[in-house]
Amino acid sequence: MSAAEVHPSAVVAAGALLGPGCSIGPYCTVGPDAVFEDGVELVSHVVVEGATTLGRGVRVLPFAAIGTPPQDTKYRGEPTRCEVGAGTLVREGCTIHRASVGGDGATRVGANSMLMAMAHVAHDCQLGEGVILANNAMLGGHVHVGAGAFIGGGAAVHQTVRIGRLAMVSGLAGVTNDIPPFGYVFGLPARLVGFNKIGLLRRGATRDQLRTLRAANALLFKDPGEFAAKLEQAAERFADEPLVGEIIDFVRDPSRRRQLVRPGRMAAPELGGVDEEDGGAG
Repeated sequence: MSAAEVHPSAVVAAGALLGPGCSIGPYCTVGPDAVFEDGVELVSHVVVEGATTLGRGVRVLPFAAIGTPPQDTKYRGEPTRCEVGAGTLVREGCTIHRASVGGDGATRVGANSMLMAMAHVAHDCQLGEGVILANNAMLGGHVHVGAGAFIGGGAAVHQTVRIGRLAMVSGLAGVTNDIPPFGYVFGLPARLVGFNKIGLLRRGATRDQLRTLRAANALLFKDPGEFAAKLEQAAERFADEPLVGEIIDFVRDPSRRRQLVRPGRMAAPELGGVDEEDGGAG
């Protein structure tokens, strides 16, 4: 702890490991099993409990609580963990709970993610790199979120839901089923209304790839027919297309516990909608 700055009003328990350049602000509380890598900053009034690791350069703003016990009636104090990846920003009032029982023992937030004010990450959630949770977004237990996904403000995600890479959830959506990679969902209950065209373009997808993805999206989620048969048709027709293959692998994952989100139609533009034919949101 000699290389870290700790405000006189902060309480850092014996046993906590603070890397060089860490800054613990006024009225923060850090438990004995915490591990902070280099340059972690707790601005003020932050609580970190349990076996919690904060990666290099994590910044946590006031009144956030990380590594506190899970809200799970099955939990009896078993030794579980919480991990927040390097470069992640945790804004005011966020809560990230450590794992309960029934998972692999850790709640994880990937590197370079951003949790906006009052967002909640429940026990055993697994968030990939670069995930953004907008204000008041709520993830139930055991939710998996792929890299680069965006969860809109006030959205609620049911426990054990999987959200694929670069998917986008609209604000105030109620998500009870799995969202495939690149999917854009809207409404309560959430319905699949397009794909995240702008997000894909920002990450290097070509126009040809987007046209292929639109064709696959139409085949799988708009054309009539039995879904299982359409899935096999898509796997054969787009065998050399990695983005389509990612969707197919997601749907076929034997570990899934929920059904796939159902297709729907976008609300009127004046209600915050986007042109579903233009491919979804940014």
